[in-house]
Amino acid sequence: MNCFVTGASGFIGANLVHELIARGHRVRALLRLGADTRGLAGAEYEAVPGDVADRDSLARSLRGCDWCFHVAASYHLWLPDYAPMYAANVDGTRNVIEAAAAAGCSRIVYTSTVGCIGLPREINGSVVPTDENAPVSEAQMSNDYKRSKWRAEVIARDLAAKGAPVVIVNPSAPIGPRDVKPTPTGQVIVDFLHRRMPAYLDTGLNWAHVHDVAVGHILAAERGRVGERYILGHAAGNWTMREAFAVLEELTGVPAPRFRIPYVVALGAAHIGETISRFTQKPPRAPLAGVRMARYKMFFNPAKAIRELGLPQTPPRQALADAVAWFRAHGLAPQQ
Repeated sequence: MNCFVTGASGFIGANLVHELIARGHRVRALLRLGADTRGLAGAEYEAVPGDVADRDSLARSLRGCDWCFHVAASYHLWLPDYAPMYAANVDGTRNVIEAAAAAGCSRIVYTSTVGCIGLPREINGSVVPTDENAPVSEAQMSNDYKRSKWRAEVIARDLAAKGAPVVIVNPSAPIGPRDVKPTPTGQVIVDFLHRRMPAYLDTGLNWAHVHDVAVGHILAAERGRVGERYILGHAAGNWTMREAFAVLEELTGVPAPRFRIPYVVALGAAHIGETISRFTQKPPRAPLAGVRMARYKMFFNPAKAIRELGLPQTPPRQALADAVAWFRAHGLAPQQ
């Protein structure tokens, strides 16, 4: 297939490009001027300059493409001005999907986030992972990033209802190789390896190997039902931060943090940090949005993607090991 990929230089995007090429597909990658393409090293793809805001360039770049993967997103938990993020995530999504539909793509895979899935519930002291059917609305989107992605997903669903062949995927917390920036989740691992994690919050994530997430995108194009959304995560990947750090300690020998920060202390520190950031215009180390999200254990059930798409299930321990190896091999973390 001839494939068009936005966000190809990002963490998921770069792994998706490599996987598409490994499976014999041809890739046309939309890259902004000055994009960091280290994650694409070794991949044979056609680079096309452009931006999701430019409808004309999208129309030209999508000609002759069979599949479109819209992975690009502005992911920030703090910005001095959120308007550009809404423009990229909301307007950009409409631009890409409409251009791909007009170009005749047979499948358009839109990359959303589990942040748009209903929050897990706690029953009798246990957190029950949620799935794609959990009730949710924009009122539950607790920060600008989540609101922008929610509005983008609504657009994707609306365009699918009008005939665009859109399939939505909602990745959980991917980890693994080619996290060059790194992502916020990858930064947690980097900070751990640098012994910069003296304490932890009582929160949790659904940890998944980025390779599985990349493959999940391709499976969504091959097998996904139009208008449906699929959580790309791991059925056994719902780990608290304490559990994840314990595994990292076993893998690396680096001592895991023993002290748990009370939520109210972290929240107070985040308020102070954001107050300072308003004057410095520099991002706070712990954005308020991130601390508020950490109040909940982000546990999810990917059974639908496993059942309908055949989503691979690489063990989360292997995902952490691969992430550690990649960060060390590329100079982002100490060897020992």
